[in-house]
Amino acid sequence: MRTILSAIQWAIFMIVGTIVAPIAIADSFDLNSMETAGLLQRTIFVLGLASLLQVLFGHKLPINEGPAGLWWGIFIIYASIGPSLYGSTNETFQALGMGMLSSGLIFIILSLFRLINKLAYFFTPLVTGVYLLLLVFQLSGSFLKGMLGIGYKGTQHVNMIVAILCLTIVVISMLIFRLGNDFFRQYSILFSLLFGWMIFIVFGQSKHVSVPNDLFSFPTLFAFGQPKWDTGIFITSFLITILLLTNLIASIQLVQQVTDRSQNEGRYKQSGFVAGINHIIAGVFSAIGSVPISGAAGFIKTTNIKNRLPFIIGSIIVLLTSFSPILMTVFASLPAPVGYAAIFVIFSSMISLAFDQFAKIEEEKRSHFIIGISLFIGVGLMFTPATAFEKTSPIMTSLLSNGLVLGTLIAIVLECTIKKIIP
Repeated sequence: MRTILSAIQWAIFMIVGTIVAPIAIADSFDLNSMETAGLLQRTIFVLGLASLLQVLFGHKLPINEGPAGLWWGIFIIYASIGPSLYGSTNETFQALGMGMLSSGLIFIILSLFRLINKLAYFFTPLVTGVYLLLLVFQLSGSFLKGMLGIGYKGTQHVNMIVAILCLTIVVISMLIFRLGNDFFRQYSILFSLLFGWMIFIVFGQSKHVSVPNDLFSFPTLFAFGQPKWDTGIFITSFLITILLLTNLIASIQLVQQVTDRSQNEGRYKQSGFVAGINHIIAGVFSAIGSVPISGAAGFIKTTNIKNRLPFIIGSIIVLLTSFSPILMTVFASLPAPVGYAAIFVIFSSMISLAFDQFAKIEEEKRSHFIIGISLFIGVGLMFTPATAFEKTSPIMTSLLSNGLVLGTLIAIVLECTIKKIIP
C-alpha cells in the first residue's frame, strides 16, 4: 500500500511539474485547444518514457524528467521570430524538431567519448551550491506569481481568493510535514494537493472540465510535419546540449546525496546516452526536450521516498496516463496555483541543500568571492527583461536570458581560474 501511494505521489509530482511548459508554449504559438491538448499529451508521454529509461538504463536514480528550461526558452523565442524566418508556425516546429534530433545525437556522441565524465569534475560543492541557489531564485518568481493567481484564468492581476487559498495549502502542507506522523509526512504532497484541489472547487476557483469522447489515444508522430534542417537551429542545439549537461550532472550528484548512494563514473556515460535517446524521442513526437529535474532531490528529502520501485511505478503511471484523453483532461484541469502551493515546501527546502554543499568548502574567503560574483550576475540576469536580448542571435539570447546556466558557468570558470591565481 505504501509503495502504491508513493508511486501515485511521484506521478502527481511529475505531471504537475510538466503541464505548465507545454501550455505556455502553446499559448505563445497561438495553438488552438486541440493542438494544445496534443502538445500536452506528447510532452507527458515523452517525459514519462524518459524518466523510465533513465531509472532503468541511465543514471538508475529516482530523478523525474521535466521540460528543459533552455528548450522552453528557445521555443518561446522562436514563437516570435520563427514564422518570419520559416514562413509558418508548422515550419517553425519542424525546424525545432530537427534541433531536438540534433541535440540527441550530440548527447550520444559526447557520451560515447566519455566527455560527460570530464565535465563532472568541475561540479565541486561550491558550483553545486551556487547552482541550487540560482535554481531556487529562478523558480521563486514563477511560484509566487502562480500562487498569487497572476496569469490564472487569463487575469494579469493578483487574485486575492486564489492567494489566500494557496497560503492555506502551504500552511497545511507545512503542518502535515512538521507535526504529522511518519505516514502523513511521507505523503504530505499528495494530501496537500488533494486538499488544495478540493477547496478550489468549493470556492469556485477550479477549471471547467469537458470530458472527451475517446477512451484511448496514441501520441502523434511528427505532429507538425517532417523535421526541417536549419543551420542556426543546429548551432543553438549544440550550445543547449552542452548547457543541459550542467542540469544532468548536478541532478545526479544531488540525488546521490539525498539517497545516500554512491555513483560510479560509468553512469554519467549511460545517463548522457539515454538523454540523447530521450531527445530523439522528443523530436520524433514533436515534444519538448527533457532534462533530469533537480527538484527531485527536494522531493526525496521531504517525503523520504528513496527507493526506486515507487518511482518506476510512478513513471509507468505517467506513461499510461498519456494514452487516456479523459485522464489527460483531468490532470490538465488541475489548477496551476494548487500545484505550485502543494510543492512549495519541496523547492524551498532545496536552499538547505545548497548550504549543506557550502559547508563542505574549506577555503571560505576565496569561495565567498566566487559565490558572490556568480550569484550577483546570475540573479541580475533573472531581473533583466527577455526583450532586452531580442536583437542578439538566438544562441546569445538563450545564454544571456538564463541566469541559472550563466551563473553556474561563471562559478565553474572562477573556481578553476582563481584556484591557480590564489593558492
